[in-house]
Amino acid sequence: MIKKPQLSLKGRALRYLSMREHSRLELARKLTPYVQEGEDLDEVLNFLERSNFLSNQRFSESLVNRRQARFGNQRIFAELGNHDLSADDMGELKEKLQGSEIERAIDVLHKKFSSAPADHMEKAKQMKFLMQRGFSSKAVQQAIRAPRPDDEDLGFDH
Repeated sequence: MIKKPQLSLKGRALRYLSMREHSRLELARKLTPYVQEGEDLDEVLNFLERSNFLSNQRFSESLVNRRQARFGNQRIFAELGNHDLSADDMGELKEKLQGSEIERAIDVLHKKFSSAPADHMEKAKQMKFLMQRGFSSKAVQQAIRAPRPDDEDLGFDH
């Protein structure tokens, strides 16, 4: 049986980065178990950043793009916070997300619940759903009040 040659630390890092963007902290966590004697993890990470293979800004944009269709700002910012990103990396993204949160909350709610709540229990259920997804209370209120596609077809106005 032929044994595969073991990947170098840099090779393993490039393989991870070829699959998706990673933050520096996340990549360091994944690579730590593979550090051999004489290898310097910080040196490899610095090389990757200098070569623009590793970018916290690109990572944060990628994470936001993957999550924004399903989650609210609070949940996305909490996840970004777990990656030890600088304020510069998150500044522009916060503005972009703030402007679209209500619209995203409406889309998420209407995808899950096609009709308006019939009673207070159903309304509470729908509000809880959005809150658990990390949407702000303002976005939740606006989404609950927004007319549903089914309502417009039937000629109802809210």
